[in-house]
Amino acid sequence: MPRVLIASDKFKGSLTAAEVAAAVGAGVRRARPDAVVATVPVADGGDGTLAAAEAAGFALVDVVATGPTGEPVRTAYARKDDLAVVEMAAVSGLARLPHGVPAPMSATSRGTGEVIAAAVDAGCRRVVLGIGGSASTDGGLGLVRGLGARTLGVDGGEVGEGGGALGAVQTLDLSPLRARMAGVALTVACDVDNPLTGPRGAAAVYGPQKGADPAQVRQLDRALTHWADVVGATTGEDDREVPGAGAAGGVGFAALSLLGAELRSGIELVLELMGFADCLADVDLVVTGEGSLDEQTLHGKVVAGVAAAAGAAGIPVVAVCGRTSLDSDRLREARVAAAYALTDLEPDVRRCMAEPVPLLQRLGERIAADRLASLAVPLGRGPA
Repeated sequence: MPRVLIASDKFKGSLTAAEVAAAVGAGVRRARPDAVVATVPVADGGDGTLAAAEAAGFALVDVVATGPTGEPVRTAYARKDDLAVVEMAAVSGLARLPHGVPAPMSATSRGTGEVIAAAVDAGCRRVVLGIGGSASTDGGLGLVRGLGARTLGVDGGEVGEGGGALGAVQTLDLSPLRARMAGVALTVACDVDNPLTGPRGAAAVYGPQKGADPAQVRQLDRALTHWADVVGATTGEDDREVPGAGAAGGVGFAALSLLGAELRSGIELVLELMGFADCLADVDLVVTGEGSLDEQTLHGKVVAGVAAAAGAAGIPVVAVCGRTSLDSDRLREARVAAAYALTDLEPDVRRCMAEPVPLLQRLGERIAADRLASLAVPLGRGPA
């Protein structure tokens, strides 16, 4: 009997990773009732990371923390033994903005620090932080405040929240943070190589995506530069140019400079946490996927990571997607044998997003017909 593993990312704005896998799996089983289909939701450190951790056997621990604009939000971290997985998008992400209204100057990463603090205070000594999908450009100011650091202005009082407040920071007191984080190892899932400041920095590249206009981008970049000066004066080190420092609006910088974090590829880290290599045992075909297959897919996204892991184990890989701009040569470079797109069946992208499940089921049938034919059960014999 053929064994198929479906390890897809979400289709953003349409389906969760688990829903994608369920739809494709239904199609595979419809075409090949003898197939053994396993599903594993996957993420690259952004939204969906908690779901992937839960599917891998972690337990969700509920927390109430500060949302990106100061409102309390119900969120969670995932725990297994003394290891916690924290998803920034689940507490400080764009999806947490009230009514979706951006707040480029005042959005804060404080809630992410509060969730880490909750995990550490509960006894976790290892923390994995996924930082994709953030709503803020605050240089990690909120993150470290959520962990106990004090960020003081010229009058000796705490400065405000968000990137707009960074320019007012004069003194940084790390004593409470260091006491809390002593003996805790932090690993950050990060797939960008941007520095903190400058034309490729957090404000210039990602600020507009978070609602910043050109004047605000310039203001934020100046504020991040000042913040880096204050942090450097406090720690004696300057990490503003380190690749990944600009990730998540500068949270990468604060994690490196103030928390001693290690930055790693998000998808590699998530697959390791999931024990993905063990999931590949006796598998004949891996189906991965994400909403759009494009050049970004080839650089640290779920499809590339899953295909690399499966390819290293000698298992063929195909991908499902909403649409693709990659030709067959580029797919093969990523160890993907073929891509099956919703737009192959329905050219109207809006309909693909509104009604993806039946289309994914049909793609599952196609995959079974195309890729499992050589594994057919001979007539007159049942599965071994």
